[in-house]
Amino acid sequence: MIEEVIEAASIRPVAALKTTVYINSMKVSTLLQQTGMWRASKIEAVDGITRATPTGFDALDRELAGSGWPASGIVEFLFDQPGIGEMRLISPALARLSREQSRWLLWVSPPHLPYPPALARAGIDLSKVLIAKPENRSDALWTLEKALASQSCSAVLAWPQTLRPKEIRRLQVAGKDGGCLGILMRPAATAQESSPAELRMHLRGAVASPLRDTSELEVEIIKRRGGWATEPFTIRFGDELNRMTPDFAEIPVESFRDEPLQRPSASPGEFDAVRTSDLPF
Repeated sequence: MIEEVIEAASIRPVAALKTTVYINSMKVSTLLQQTGMWRASKIEAVDGITRATPTGFDALDRELAGSGWPASGIVEFLFDQPGIGEMRLISPALARLSREQSRWLLWVSPPHLPYPPALARAGIDLSKVLIAKPENRSDALWTLEKALASQSCSAVLAWPQTLRPKEIRRLQVAGKDGGCLGILMRPAATAQESSPAELRMHLRGAVASPLRDTSELEVEIIKRRGGWATEPFTIRFGDELNRMTPDFAEIPVESFRDEPLQRPSASPGEFDAVRTSDLPF
């Protein structure tokens, strides 16, 4: 009798535990599917990630769920010095969105007027670009939320001065409702604050070096969907902005003032046969 009681007592809690674990597992799976929550242990393909937009940079794609920017929701670029490469980081995706979708790319309160030739050179369709300049903070937030949720914009870029977590939460929900990617350019100090944004990146401009011509941007992901924060890594742009300008003052210049200008020795009928390298201009 005692043996039966002990056996029953030792089995039933285990069976109950297995049942509880199974039920909890079902609840977690349901939460992941219905609420957009994700596990921080690894990058995994959950709802919305498979529709990511490639960033155009392999080193960055490898660190992001779905190998690209989220199709919707809020992404934060955190930096202190404008012009370090934040626009070049997002330009390939904006160019793709402008070609593949018939929706707007909206700039809200940009600190400087976007330069159309530069946007066109980056492959962005200028006919899809809109710029909004709200008069105050309240109007800017209203514009952001309405644009993100309107389903008329594929991407919205904004430079808000201050944002509270609950305001970012509203923008995150609006972006999901409208299937729109929102990029918030914020000060680097806000990296210490909590944020409902699903992707947060700390950007630092790389120091120019005479050993390389191309410019670089240091990226540190401090929050990402489906993964932990990362160590800083480098994004290299395909430009020559770091090419050193020669110091022409140190280059000796020969004087030609005493030498007569020599014209090519050819008659008018033979001019077409003269090589351009023979010409003195």
